[in-house]
Amino acid sequence: MDATLQDLFRRLEQLNTIGTALSHERNIARLLENILLAAKAITQADGGTLYRTTDDGKHLRFEIVRTDSLKIAFGGTTGEPISAKFRDLPLFLDDGAPNNSLVAAYSAIHAETVNIADAYTADGFDFSGTRKFDQTTGYRSQSFLTVPLKNHENEVIGVLQLINARDDDGSVRPFSDADRRLAESLASQAAVALTNRLLITQLETLFESFIGLINMAIDEKSPYTGGHCQRVPELTMMLAEAVNDTTDGPLAGFTMTDKDRYELKIAGLLHDCGKVTTPVHVVDKATKLQTIFDRIHLIDTRFEVLKRDAEIAMLKAVVAGEARADAEGRYAETLQQIDDDRAFLRRANVGGEAMRPEDQERVRRIAAGSWTDPEGTTAPFLSVDEVENLTIRAGTLTATEREIINYHIVATIKMLESLPWPKHLKNVPEYAGGHHERMDGKGYPRGLTREQMSVQARVMGIADIFEALTAKDRPYKPPMKLSEALGILRKFAEGGHIDPDLFDVFVRQKVYLRYAERFLDAGQIDDL
Repeated sequence: MDATLQDLFRRLEQLNTIGTALSHERNIARLLENILLAAKAITQADGGTLYRTTDDGKHLRFEIVRTDSLKIAFGGTTGEPISAKFRDLPLFLDDGAPNNSLVAAYSAIHAETVNIADAYTADGFDFSGTRKFDQTTGYRSQSFLTVPLKNHENEVIGVLQLINARDDDGSVRPFSDADRRLAESLASQAAVALTNRLLITQLETLFESFIGLINMAIDEKSPYTGGHCQRVPELTMMLAEAVNDTTDGPLAGFTMTDKDRYELKIAGLLHDCGKVTTPVHVVDKATKLQTIFDRIHLIDTRFEVLKRDAEIAMLKAVVAGEARADAEGRYAETLQQIDDDRAFLRRANVGGEAMRPEDQERVRRIAAGSWTDPEGTTAPFLSVDEVENLTIRAGTLTATEREIINYHIVATIKMLESLPWPKHLKNVPEYAGGHHERMDGKGYPRGLTREQMSVQARVMGIADIFEALTAKDRPYKPPMKLSEALGILRKFAEGGHIDPDLFDVFVRQKVYLRYAERFLDAGQIDDL
């Protein structure tokens, strides 16, 4: 077998390997970069440019630019954005005529490969820009191979342009027919890979937009929880990446691929989707008596009625012959007791701290009194429902309302498990549905233990708690300082509520601080 045939077989084998690699690449920037680098390698080109057609189909946009001998590298994974001097190439002139003077535009417009042996002697194309580049850099752009990228509908989605094929001794040569056939074959495979990746990206974007709609619906129901749906995924990914970077300890074996990251991101975005079923008056319950409005004002009215009745009783006693000083003294004592009880119930209604048993009993004593409504009916001063709410030991929710709140995770699991998840997202229901479980098996809704939960679900549990503790948009509590929130988390780690190993990473790698700097007020970030 002669050397030329051996070289062709080698390059064909290289082409097959490249095609397989391209089909597996998920990142658009890396995919575009790999297409150009593969084309350069397979044709032994010194330089090259990959263009993509703009959405309006009127221009070619520079995506990747490489020239090895000049050490030029823009776009892709280089970290160097496409320079402003690489302006979009117009496919049409001002009068609407095709821009056939530019070789890349011509290739895109006519869906044809153009092979030029020497740009300085070729006719029919405008290489003035190329010559200006050469004058500036001292380069000589000689041979050009320009290949259109066509999708499954035979539409041109980009152009691959290669410059200066080189022999083994480094001298510039024209691109051969073998180079052209190999580049066209690569362009065909690349177009399929790029189109598939773009379609997947568009579907992912659409899917994430639907998730955004769900979170928007929750946000519209309650401005106090909408931010939670956005911040928990951010903190989840921060902690997951910190665990991924851990190289020692019990979590050293945890790693994530790009697919794993995307799966966890989606789970984070959907972790509270069941809140669309939660009544807004429960979600936003800022005080113990709040429903659509704070019912403490109704009780204020009853106290005013008691004051009126006390005044009437005092006046009747004076008219009946009782000493005015005695009647007024008793009236003053009654008013003082009414004001004290009224102030007490107002404090109890706030629910800012745990309620003592003696305070709960005082609520019941006040409830045992009576008042006369405007229709003349005598009724207990507080209803059974009002007593139940005002004697809540901690927070503002009754046991029934807590069950309603807790049901959102059951609804989340039901909603997510009903969806036909593809293989790479099959764990979303488990990750999203486990953030209220506890390591000791005392969580809800399934009472899972640490060993029954994935690392991702445990990560989300910490993110959910820490966000709730430090949130500054809750109606029922002031924003918590960082040291206080971490102190509570530490107790949770010691008490079997959250994963102590994950909490250790959370603290050691200062995940809490990076989150705080992005999402908390400066006044919340205190010394630990």
